Amino acid sequence: MKKNWLALSLALAFASTSSWLHAEGNSDSGKEKSAACLSCHGEHGNSMVSTFPKLAQQHSSYLVKQLREFKRGTRKDPMMSAMAIGLSDEDMDDIAAYYSEQKISLNTLPVLNGDDEDDSKPAAAGDEAVNALITQGSDLYRNGDLAREVSACIACHGPLGEGNKPAAFPSLKSQHADYLIKALSDFKSGTRSNNPDNMMHMIAKKMTLEEIKAVAYRISMMK
Repeated sequence: MKKNWLALSLALAFASTSSWLHAEGNSDSGKEKSAACLSCHGEHGNSMVSTFPKLAQQHSSYLVKQLREFKRGTRKDPMMSAMAIGLSDEDMDDIAAYYSEQKISLNTLPVLNGDDEDDSKPAAAGDEAVNALITQGSDLYRNGDLAREVSACIACHGPLGEGNKPAAFPSLKSQHADYLIKALSDFKSGTRSNNPDNMMHMIAKKMTLEEIKAVAYRISMMK
């Protein structure tokens, strides 16, 4: 049954995939132009704040698409929109080329926070709970959830979270778990909708908060 659902997920992904072309930029120029990005996204695109996405090793096609949509207002964020408004297409191509050539940093094991923590239990118990969520997330990533009609992430983002450059589907591996949770939650609520056929909203709206956390934890550990 899981294989049939994965096959359907793949078919849907390929049906909605179109090649997204853009000019490849100059990474040397992009390094200079990315100076304004450093305070949030970190040196070489590896942000130190877990709610700000890592840009290192991201597909240039995806980065350019997001910057253009911030500039147009089809993706909304006050800070990013203000940054993107002054960028030319060449600037975006150059910045994206620079970040795509950087190496993404690896993450440590996520830590349960807030109401998920039980102060009466030792830290090892917390690690066990995180690993259980990662196992759950791994199954969801690869197989989806037939009962909840949740498509497998592997269909668009690849077996190792490497994404799809021609389709501008982002690389997800080693991304901050907190950022992934926020992104999926925004897709779920409809706050964010700048993706082909609103596909991510259609998937995320059927996911529970536990499933969102589980798959985010799993992806954050991909190398």
